[in-house]
Amino acid sequence: MAAILLRTTPRVAAVLPRSVPLCSGGHLARFLGGVSIACNTGDAPAEFLPWHNGGGILHKAASVDPTVVVEAGAVVHSGAVLAKEVVVGSGAVIGPSVSIGQSTRIGYNVVLSNCSVGEFCTIHNGACIGQDGFGFFVDEEGKVKKKPQIGSWRETVIGDHTKIDNLVQIGHNVVIGKCCMICGQVGIAGSATLGDYVTLGGRVAIRDHVSIVSKVRLAANSSVTKDIQEPGDYGGFPAVPINEWRRQTANLRLLSKKDGAK
Repeated sequence: MAAILLRTTPRVAAVLPRSVPLCSGGHLARFLGGVSIACNTGDAPAEFLPWHNGGGILHKAASVDPTVVVEAGAVVHSGAVLAKEVVVGSGAVIGPSVSIGQSTRIGYNVVLSNCSVGEFCTIHNGACIGQDGFGFFVDEEGKVKKKPQIGSWRETVIGDHTKIDNLVQIGHNVVIGKCCMICGQVGIAGSATLGDYVTLGGRVAIRDHVSIVSKVRLAANSSVTKDIQEPGDYGGFPAVPINEWRRQTANLRLLSKKDGAK
């Protein structure tokens, strides 16, 4: 999921106290977010340094406020910017050039890359944001090839105060407004646009390039195949206004009873 949240974080100066040794022993080798780093106490400067507050490790080119907590086992890569009072949980990986706003909490084993996280956010354990998009094609020889996910026409944005449940897939270039609620197992295909105060019930599916206006609620298991241009409640496959969906369901039940009586 190539997610880029609203960038509101000013850059802050990195503070790496000289009293902290570069390595706890003569040689330290760690696997840091997919990059194996060897650190020793010779004349060569270490690329990653222990952080004084929490026991995690930071790249020397990261910009981190002194109030930030980076717990043991967490890694912050080059160019990352962490504002004051951010907490990064154990096992989390903050990728290169990622920025995180004030007082945001990053849970255990979270992976952030190619993204900007706003202020006062909570990213729960195990979430992955900003990963490579799901793009493939079949070549002339019938082989499935990876399609480079570069040159996207817009950023992927999740608005303020939006809440996202477990097992949700948000595709590339998706824009989600503020104060939306997205329940478990929802799938939103690439380049879809959701307005503000949209609620998606469990297992709702939204096709690519669809637009949904603000203040729409979709019943569980609904599938959106075309634009929704009027606020209200919708349901069914394809999704229609909720009262129409209820009539369709009732009519199908009556027809099945008639067929059974023959």
